[in-house]
Amino acid sequence: MRALLQVLTALTLLAYPLAVYLGLNYLPAGTIALVLCLLLTVRLILQKQKVKTLVLPLLVGIGLTAGSYLTKRSDWLLYYPVVINLTMLALFSYSLHKGPCMIERLARLKEPDLPDEAIPYLKKVTLLWCGLFILNGTIAAYTAGFTRLATWTLYNGLIAYVLMGLLLGGEWLYRSFWLKKT
Repeated sequence: MRALLQVLTALTLLAYPLAVYLGLNYLPAGTIALVLCLLLTVRLILQKQKVKTLVLPLLVGIGLTAGSYLTKRSDWLLYYPVVINLTMLALFSYSLHKGPCMIERLARLKEPDLPDEAIPYLKKVTLLWCGLFILNGTIAAYTAGFTRLATWTLYNGLIAYVLMGLLLGGEWLYRSFWLKKT
């Protein structure tokens, strides 16, 4: 049951922009805020602080969704993608200063004995991700404050994911084909 709840809450959070769009357009006022608040709370409880960096965005998300419900302000729901991007930016930036960088940590999960020559490259990739989080967070904030709900949903529910996929796939292609030739 616990695993099922974890999967359901993870999928809901991935589909957060679509859930907000559908909820604001097709459900009674405040319903989607309450549902998302409950899902975020369940996610926090299930997390049991295994990944401490996920606690803050979950708490802020709970605050935004609960605040949205209590104040009857649906626009608060639109700022959760900004929170996620700021959290990821802080996490990746911090890893650059305190080391090892986030991409090195992830790479070591697959290959624990990375050569020392790989470290500068992995730092550059971490910097690229920081740039993407800045771009995504800025556009997420803009779409939340100054565009229609459909535009916000399109960017935060599709385009942002496509950009992350392009960076992930592009880096993998570069590393797999061009970097191995040198």
